[in-house]
Amino acid sequence: MEKTEIKSYSLAEMKDKYIGKIGSGDREEYEYELRMDVLGKMIKKARTERNLTQEQLGQLVGVQKSQISKLESHTNSATIDTILKVFKALKADIHFNVTIENQYVQLV
Repeated sequence: MEKTEIKSYSLAEMKDKYIGKIGSGDREEYEYELRMDVLGKMIKKARTERNLTQEQLGQLVGVQKSQISKLESHTNSATIDTILKVFKALKADIHFNVTIENQYVQLV
């Protein structure tokens, strides 16, 4: 019996094939949604670790409970200002990395 070699693909190759190449509209939308999902999960984890309800966090930030719910479930886009207020209310540090044309930019 002859062995058939199975071709394996990297995650990047699969994304390129099924979602679109980096820079394409579909790929940009996918990456944005993925980041928002991760951000929402981080907010929820930090909130629950501090034993806060969505309503309590909303009061600390100055937004409605529904806004916190939407952030956690990534059903809407949030402004950077709102995200920063949420993490400040959670007493959590947040760090941004910026890369411009493959060069890491550090703000001092």
